[in-house]
Amino acid sequence: MAKKIAILGSTGSIGRSTLEVVEAFPDRFKVVALTAGENIELLAKQAEKFKPLQVACKNEYLAEKLKPLLPKGVKLLHGKEGIIACARHPEVESVVSALVGSAGLLPTFAAVEAGKTLALANKESLVMAGKLLIEKARETGSQIIPVDSEHSAIFQALQAGRAQEVNKIILTASGGPFRERPKETFNKITPEEALKHPNWRMGPKITIDSATLMNKGLEVIEAHFLFNVPPEKIDVVIHPQSIVHSLVEFVDGSVIAQLGVPDMRVPIAYALSYPERLPLPFPKLDLVKASPLTFEVPDLEKFPCLALAYEALRLGGTAPAVLNAANEVAVEVFLEGRLRFDLIPEVIRETLVRADIKEPSSIDEVINADIFARIIAHQIIDELEKD
Repeated sequence: MAKKIAILGSTGSIGRSTLEVVEAFPDRFKVVALTAGENIELLAKQAEKFKPLQVACKNEYLAEKLKPLLPKGVKLLHGKEGIIACARHPEVESVVSALVGSAGLLPTFAAVEAGKTLALANKESLVMAGKLLIEKARETGSQIIPVDSEHSAIFQALQAGRAQEVNKIILTASGGPFRERPKETFNKITPEEALKHPNWRMGPKITIDSATLMNKGLEVIEAHFLFNVPPEKIDVVIHPQSIVHSLVEFVDGSVIAQLGVPDMRVPIAYALSYPERLPLPFPKLDLVKASPLTFEVPDLEKFPCLALAYEALRLGGTAPAVLNAANEVAVEVFLEGRLRFDLIPEVIRETLVRADIKEPSSIDEVINADIFARIIAHQIIDELEKD
């Protein structure tokens, strides 16, 4: 019987890749719900092709425009409530959380609260509210399976030993487009340059995060909560070829790695089919052509965002949520051309200094921390613009 799934963020890069996997295995997966933000034309085409029971979009205005484009019988919802309803749909077994940024927190939490299997690509949910999300998953029996290529690699490598035998986990990073660029020229980097990732095709926000190495910092925080590993046992190495997706070192010195071509459809398929593996009809890794494989230590002076993420993790409480909020604001303003690339980490650092960090007891408190951090980040950017 086909597994019934909901895809939150079906028009983004992860969502589209998920639907390619579904299309390749129509007997294994059935789409029950799809959600999108503003790309209603693509959402309508997806609904026509995959015939979900319901769809949801960003707001009522877009829903009115979407309504005549949908096939008959598809229920139309909108807003946060509509997206959450798709995540909680009673027929859904697995939810793919592919929403970008903090917008994914409430729907992701709703899926876990409803006891769904969660294929998690929205790392911000764990960054912002990792402790609360993991506790809720334990309570409801929801299984969280990572979709990020790095965390999928760790998830797979960990099966080679027991939790108490893990010495450390090693996240790999491509280094982004500015790995070899002199630091003194970072103030001249344009959004167009930062959006040219050497290996992966991703959305604009994640691509900028990769250029600053904040994406890897967020992944460090995510790994801490997903795998219950302290920050001092999480390393990052630069691996420009993006073939080794991450590694686990065990106490006996054995290092288990997961390798593959840089194709998000592979970890998506694994998350959807786990514990099985599907015979994917996609390109396979040729080690000879991919060689040589190289590794470097990240330059934290050039890329301070990675160090800031470790600092937020050590601070604990709402600090990771503050870090994430400040980063989202800084990246958005950079893409608008109003903030220099080299000032993105400065905005984040100063927001962490000014914010009131405390231990949250509810999702509402996390959201409040996010809101206040955004206000602070905008204030800092306004101050920088006046200088």
